[in-house]
Amino acid sequence: MTTIANKLQSVRAQIADTCQRCGIQPTAVALLAISKTFPAEAVREAALAGQRAFGENYIQEGVEKIAAVRAMKDVPPLQWHCIGPIQSNKTRLVAQHFDWVHTVDREKVAQRLSEQRPDDLAPLQVCIQVNVDGGATKSGCSPQEALALAQTVAQLPRLQLRGVMSIPDPQDSDEAMLAIHRKVVQVFESIRASGIAGAAQLDTVSLGMTADMHTAIAAGSTMVRVGSGIFGVRDYSTKT
Repeated sequence: MTTIANKLQSVRAQIADTCQRCGIQPTAVALLAISKTFPAEAVREAALAGQRAFGENYIQEGVEKIAAVRAMKDVPPLQWHCIGPIQSNKTRLVAQHFDWVHTVDREKVAQRLSEQRPDDLAPLQVCIQVNVDGGATKSGCSPQEALALAQTVAQLPRLQLRGVMSIPDPQDSDEAMLAIHRKVVQVFESIRASGIAGAAQLDTVSLGMTADMHTAIAAGSTMVRVGSGIFGVRDYSTKT
């Protein structure tokens, strides 16, 4: 078994253990493997170990990697998630190549994604990014803006609203981290309770990474985003 396969097995066991302690069905929490900066071969190893959903932060890198992996004859079809910030001039690439996008934080980006999504592809699955910390340098709409943005997304023809995503800053304790995570879940629940169009498909709280996935799951996350816990330490030296 490869190192990536071993780490995947360990992460899945941690998720299952946390779910058991919290009284949650393990199948209720999906694992998104964050493959940014890692080569297509690393994705292949994870895919052959059973992982099917992968997340990319850098759009151009992600598009190139998607093409490289699809050319590998022994890799089954995979699901690709855009989890990085989206500039207006990159929406077409996201709309054409990804299955999910977790980082819609303003109406303009949502409208462009809908307009540019090819008709022969399934609707783009969308999470609203929410900034629960209020940091001025962080992406995401405020919790107060989330419902209005979600309503906009729900009305766009080539998008399917699925839920919310957040990247809270680390806290000093598990209790403080849990409290922040619960704020994200509360935003999701308020959107779902609003009677929004397509509420039956509203099922995703993308929350928690390698270091904080345990408290995220305890708070109600349905999808954790794990990168270094699967692929190892990243090398950002080639990134600008």
